[in-house]
Amino acid sequence: MTSLAFPLATADAPDLKAGRELFAKGTDFLKGVVAIDGLPPTDRIEFCFAGRSNVGKSTLINAVTGRKALARTSNTPGRTQEINFFSLADSHYLVDLPGYGFAKAPLKVVENWQRLLKSYLAGRATLRRAFVLIDARHGIKPVDEEILKLLDISAVVFQIVLTKADKAKAKDRDILLQRVRSALQTHPAAFPEILLTSSETGEGVDVLRAIISGSA
Repeated sequence: MTSLAFPLATADAPDLKAGRELFAKGTDFLKGVVAIDGLPPTDRIEFCFAGRSNVGKSTLINAVTGRKALARTSNTPGRTQEINFFSLADSHYLVDLPGYGFAKAPLKVVENWQRLLKSYLAGRATLRRAFVLIDARHGIKPVDEEILKLLDISAVVFQIVLTKADKAKAKDRDILLQRVRSALQTHPAAFPEILLTSSETGEGVDVLRAIISGSA
């Protein structure tokens, strides 16, 4: 009997405790970066969050940090036009990457974002993992495949984080998970677990904290 490919991520009690303790030390906004020379030094562990516009990225960052307004949320797609760095406990960076897809911005601006993103992914030696957020109701879209391929090329390990799990119908969940698992088979940089989350109910938030703490 073979094990399930890309199972749902879990964490045991000690890992969950380590995650709570790390985030209890506090998270603060550090800076927004619009050019490669503005990136902070690679002097600590780093995790970045990527996702298409309106996937719930800022809301999830607020949930995992316990800060309701740390990351700005907006109903306007493409509002985040810079790489935002947050300092966690003086030992970690959490990084909010610009939302992709449906960005209401001039082509030249979008091209600048893309160059900045590629430079960031290629040059961050302390980047442990990229969390790629996917709406649990819709699964991986062609626009998501573009960022997954970029992460493969950049040799950056990425983990799929399904958001808005509370809004997905239970009967559709297994079908969507199978589609996501199938899509990930072709990506060598994919981390072998999927995380299911809901910022509304808190599902998966504690596991995400444990992963970031380095214990899970």
